[in-house]
Formats: sequence, C-alpha cells, structure tokens
Amino acid sequence: MKKFFALIFLIVQLSLSAQIQDPVKWNFEQRKLNAEQLELRFVADIESGWHLYDISMQEDSPVLPTTFTFEDMQGASLVGGMTSQNEAQSMYDRNFGVNLNYYSGQVTFVQKVQVADSYHISGNVRFMACNDETCLAPTARNFEFASEEAALAVSPLTQLQMPTVQIADGKVEKDGLPAYWSPVTDEEGAEAYAEVAENSFWRIFFDGFLAGLLALFTPCVWPIIPLTVSFFLKRRRGKRDAFVYGASIVIIYTFVGMLVTYLFDASSLNALSTSAVFNIFCFLLLVVFAASFLGMFEITLPSSWSTRLDAKAEKKGGVIGVFLMAATLALVSFSCTGPIVGTLLVALSVDGAFLAPMIGMLGFSVALAGPFTLFALFPRWLDAMPKSGGWMNAVKVTLGILELAFALKFLSVADLAYGWHILDREVFLSLWIVLFSMLGLYYIGKIRFAHEAELKNVSFFRFFLALLSFAFAIYMLPGLWGAPLKAVSAFAPPLTTQDFKLGNAEGNVFYDYDEGMAYARQHDKKVFLDFSGYGCVNCRKMEAAVFADAEVKKMLNDNFVVVTLYVDDRTALPQEMEVQENGASVRLQTQGEKWSFLQRYKFGTNAQPYYVVLDKEGKTYGGSFAYNESVTDFVAFLRKNLEKE
Repeated sequence: MKKFFALIFLIVQLSLSAQIQDPVKWNFEQRKLNAEQLELRFVADIESGWHLYDISMQEDSPVLPTTFTFEDMQGASLVGGMTSQNEAQSMYDRNFGVNLNYYSGQVTFVQKVQVADSYHISGNVRFMACNDETCLAPTARNFEFASEEAALAVSPLTQLQMPTVQIADGKVEKDGLPAYWSPVTDEEGAEAYAEVAENSFWRIFFDGFLAGLLALFTPCVWPIIPLTVSFFLKRRRGKRDAFVYGASIVIIYTFVGMLVTYLFDASSLNALSTSAVFNIFCFLLLVVFAASFLGMFEITLPSSWSTRLDAKAEKKGGVIGVFLMAATLALVSFSCTGPIVGTLLVALSVDGAFLAPMIGMLGFSVALAGPFTLFALFPRWLDAMPKSGGWMNAVKVTLGILELAFALKFLSVADLAYGWHILDREVFLSLWIVLFSMLGLYYIGKIRFAHEAELKNVSFFRFFLALLSFAFAIYMLPGLWGAPLKAVSAFAPPLTTQDFKLGNAEGNVFYDYDEGMAYARQHDKKVFLDFSGYGCVNCRKMEAAVFADAEVKKMLNDNFVVVTLYVDDRTALPQEMEVQENGASVRLQTQGEKWSFLQRYKFGTNAQPYYVVLDKEGKTYGGSFAYNESVTDFVAFLRKNLEKE
C-alpha cells in the first residue's frame, strides 16, 4: 500500500514538474530569553529529496549559501552570529570539485538579539533549494519581528517599480515593464518535463534489462535453461509452471530493488553517491567482482542454503514449489549474477532517482526470466539455442574488464574529494585505453588467462568484438589532449583536471534578456532563451551532450539570437527592484534574482534547464524543452520552432 501511494505521488509530481516548485517552507518565531534579549528562530521545513545549503560556504562556491540579511533594526542589535541547531551534512560535488554542506528534512537557525521595550526587526533570508536532479533559482523570503507597540506604528514597505527599459526602436513602455516581459501561455511545457521523466525511467529499465542479458549468458545460468525447460515440459502443467517460474524470478530480484528503494530515499542515495568513503568502498567492491570474473576465485553462497531450499521445493510442489525452485536458481547462480546485480545496484544508487533500484531490477529480472518461459511455450526454439562452451568464459572475462573500467569511475570521485590528483583525466583515460586495448587483444587470442586453453582460430564474432574494442580505445586518444569525448563524459573526471585541453570559441551569446531582445528586433531574428544556472548539473550535461553537437551549434548560430540567463548569478543589480508576486513583495537584488523572476513571471516555472523559443516581440511559438540529452529530439524542437511564423 505504501508503494501504491508513493507511485501516485510520483505521477502527480511529474504532472506538476513544469509548474512553480516551492520545496522549502519557512516559519519565523521569536522567544523571550530575558527582559533584554530575544531569540529569533528561522525554521525551514524541506520536502523529502530536497536540501538547502549551509550558512557558511566558500566565496567561490557554485551554489548560494543560506543568507540572512537584517535590513531594519530599530531598538535592537544583534548578539553574536547566526547559528544552526542542526548539524549540516557534507558531500563532495564532483561536477564543481568542492565540498558542499547542506540540510535536509528540517533545520532551525537561531539569532540572539538585544532589544529595548519597543523594537522592530525586518529583513530577508535568501536560499537555494536543490535535489539530486536540479537546483531552483535563489529565492528570498521576508521576515519581520516587532514588539506590540512597534507593530502598530510600522508602515508597509514602499514598492519600487521595475526601471523602464530602452528598446531598439527607441520606444519605452509606459508601465515600466516591456511587452516582451508579459506572461505567455505554454501548455506544452508541462508535457516536455513529464516526457523527460518518463524517458528517464525507461532508460533505467533498459539498463537493468541489458544487465540481465549479460547475466543470462554466463556459465552459471545459460546451461541451466534447457535442463529447467525440459523438466517443466515433462510435467502435466508444465507451461503454467514455467510461467510461474519466470514470474517468481521477476518477483525475487525486483524485491531486492524494492528493499534498496525503501532503505534509501533519493536524498540519501545522492549523499552516498557523492561520499568519498562510499565511492572508495564501491571501487574496492567492483575490483573484487572483476577478480572473480577473471578467474582468481568464485563468489558463492553457502551450498547448504541451496540444498535446503531445493529440498523444500521438492516437498512443497505446486506453485510454492516452483517459487522455491526459482529462489534456488538465484542462490546457485549467485557466483555469476551476484557481481552483476551488485554493480547494477551501485550504479542505480549513484543515479539517485526515486524508484530507480526497483525499476532497474525489474528490467534485470525480466531479461533473466524471459528465456525460461519462452522456451517452455515454444520448445522448438531450444534446438536453435547456442550450446554451452568456451564462449561463456569469454563473457565472464569481458564482464571482468568492464567491472575494472567502471570501478575507476568511483576511485575518480574519491580522488577529487581528497585532492590526491592521482587520477586526473589524462590518467583515467590512459587506463581506459589500456583496458579496452587489452580486451581487444584477448578477443584475438593474444592474451589468455591461466584457466583458458590457447585460442587457435578466431571466429568472426570475436574479430568483430576486437574491432569494437580497439576502435573505442582509439576514439579516446584525442581526450588525452582535451577533446570532449561525449561518449565517456559521464564517467571521466571533469576537464578542469586536464593539464592541457582544446579551446572552444564561444558564439554570439547574450547574457541579458533585454539586450538579447533588442538585438533580435534590430536583426529580425528569433530568440532561443536558455534558463540555466552555475550550480545546475543537468545544464552542464546538456551543454556537453547536446549543445556541443555540430548540427545544433550551426542551427543556433545561423537562426537564433541565443540568450543564456543564469538564475543564480550573484552580480548586484545597479538598482534594487521590488515587485509584487502572488500578493507579496519580492525584492530583487541580483541579476540571478531578476532572471529567476522573469522565468516565474513569464513562463510559470522555476526549474532549470528550461529552453523556449520566442519571436522578437517576446511571444512563444508553443512548446518548451527541458532536460533531455537526445540530440535528435533537440534538433526536432528547434526545427519545429523555425517552421512557425
């Protein structure tokens, strides 16, 4: 029942994800310590999966620390500094190369003040809310404390009008806001966000399915398939039992994913994935798995477990007996499936998405269970099934080398966290080049392990795999001199660790909305509006995977005025602005706050990345684009907007 409600909650979240998100609720309280001192309490209730950052951060931090500003102190003075009653959690952000302290759940900040009989205190708290996928723009909340006498005398804040903006044709809007700031209706925006989330879960399912296929071709599973199917075909209800057997495998492995989902929420998984200790543990674990696949030893469960379970399966019979047979398979095949399942769960934990472990294990179990059911329904297919042989050992060796390559990713995170600088990007890529070159040599028989016979003839399939391995190794070579290498960008250390890197000239991009719109009017061009953030991880992924594509670059440079707005830009505005939003006064002090207000006011959303195409008057053509690393989808989005007039 809890899982049902969790799924309903997820669906509701997806349908609303393009709307304004407000994951942090603030309560302001004052407590009297004595006749002359007060304790001001600022309580933040943070939604599950979200966090806000500590009040103490490095000056060059890519995220905004929680900041309290006291603007009006009548009859009051601060005593000491702001403190937190909750201990901040720490994580290493591998995308920016710094340690970040944050709070989740609920946090209470406390400030002591010295007060007279009559006092009035007002100000604001600025903060940035993030989850494991995105960061919202910096947000401000006003607070006010006063004695009873002072509260009656306080006049409301005077609203400042947005300064008028000079546009290209020399006209100035009378209401202070240019027409191209006016809100637009974009019904397709929500569809874009929901579509991306759906695609993300399909990707996780596919990753699990692929891992299940790999497990299927190991020596611990493949030879069992014909024996098990033959057993079911001899039974009176063989086809039904085969179906129950396959369903039982799905239930068993999916249950493992459900356990991980319940034990760790998305925020906890994200904290683990950025923990240096956790990443070192994952590195060592995968090295052990790799050694097992490469023949150094076998990871097995106690044989008594499978013996007892098999005996119970024979006694029970019926559906329960078939289920116990499936559980026996899970135990017997653990030496091959265990490392794959462990690696998959580690990868899904790093993904951090809610339900990811369960969906990934569902994909794994469907691939593993499929042949047992299909061969029972279509027995003639068994004749075409490849026979067991030395090729299965090649599968294990391949998995072992892939495990080593994947393990380096986790060691890289720990290396960045501790500042060892032993696995910078060049070293990482060099190791991957060597590993995949060795894999190619293994396929053509130039490398073999002690327990393997000498390879006398190379089949076409092994030759083809060797070709792929060598080609991938050569593909990575330019990365040693700073080439982006989109195919491995999710695994390799960031380019900032590269001693030498290729430069990329920046095109004609505006970082001010008003200037970009003025240029669009002058040159009669459409505007590609990009709401981004310095602390937006998915924005960096889009830039590496999509914006670096040659076709995308050409389309943007030739057809659009590109306007990129960083909603967390802390550059102070020449003049502060105060606007009315949802019936409350909102004071804008930085460039980022101005662009964040524009995104909320004009498009009704506050999540990044967010892409939309406008005409020179600021009207949308319909539709928006969110986080989706498909170049094909992004090109289709641009073409759709180019075709409209």
